[in-house]
Amino acid sequence: MARENKRKAAEKAEEGDEFTGREDKRPRKEKVQPSQIKNKEKRSAVYAKLKHEKQVEKRKKIKARDAAFKQAIELGEEPAQKMVPRTIENTREADETVIRPNDEEFLAGNDADEFSTVLKQQTVPKVLITTCRYNSSRGPAFIKELLSAIPNAHYYKRGTYELKKIVEYANNMEFTSVIVVHTNRREPDALLIIGLPDGPTAHFRLSNLVLRKDIKNHGNPTSHKPELVLNNFTTRLGNRIGRMIQSLFPQDPNFRGRRVVTFHNQRDFIFFRHHRYIFEVKEKKGDPKDKKSKALKEKTPKKVIARLQECGPRFTLKLVSLQHGTFDSKGGEFEWVHKADMDTSRRRFFI
Repeated sequence: MARENKRKAAEKAEEGDEFTGREDKRPRKEKVQPSQIKNKEKRSAVYAKLKHEKQVEKRKKIKARDAAFKQAIELGEEPAQKMVPRTIENTREADETVIRPNDEEFLAGNDADEFSTVLKQQTVPKVLITTCRYNSSRGPAFIKELLSAIPNAHYYKRGTYELKKIVEYANNMEFTSVIVVHTNRREPDALLIIGLPDGPTAHFRLSNLVLRKDIKNHGNPTSHKPELVLNNFTTRLGNRIGRMIQSLFPQDPNFRGRRVVTFHNQRDFIFFRHHRYIFEVKEKKGDPKDKKSKALKEKTPKKVIARLQECGPRFTLKLVSLQHGTFDSKGGEFEWVHKADMDTSRRRFFI
């Protein structure tokens, strides 16, 4: 009886609160967060449950959005615009040096720059690769893989020669570019690319080097001339760097070799990748229980699948400076130099 009386009294109190509009001031139980649970097993179980619930909710939203999109197309209506996530790339600060596609003045200037003779196929690119004076163990291995990635590239030992003497020798031997691999603490850490005969000279910081032997399921490149892919070199400086990189490679790729060399610029970091693409013919999956005859198996539909196989090496470049003419550490004039005070904003890019 006492329990029933308590229950009725509670019900009446609730009804009175609803009727009078007064707020219930009784303390309510707050939801316990996983971080507040001391028991490790219970905490991980609660966290896993919350994570699963979020995933289920996300899937439901995606299904509802896709259904609404299909329904709008069927009814002939305009579907709702897809939400574009805010990223550092699409919220980039406005830059006056970004090239417009119809900028005829700029395109005319490209035809008369230092790289035009190579890019117009008037001369064949010929690259000399050398090292700094104090070489390391990983330096020669990296150079060996660079030689396999860049056609018509030749390695010369540095010895005790000064860089000016090497540039002079390369000019006499009709090389179009010089690449110097700098090493520090037994690790390649910088690249110097010098355009010949009159420059310019680009100095890059090199990082995240992965050699071919360390890449899982890597492939061995052939001697075919590769296709070259340059991505996101949108500014005037970026265009200049892109054309310098382009001048290292022949402009008549052998597509039969299926080799691709990629320089992808993202947030002023240039990522180098070297791939081969392979075509495979595969049968479409059917019912494994069906025992078909040979004649039927021959008639089964087949599809061609293209897959990539990385050949290496893999590394990242960051532009430090671009200098007029060939290398001159003392009296050289710089087109562009990266300084610490330039990194005031995460959304400011130069290439």
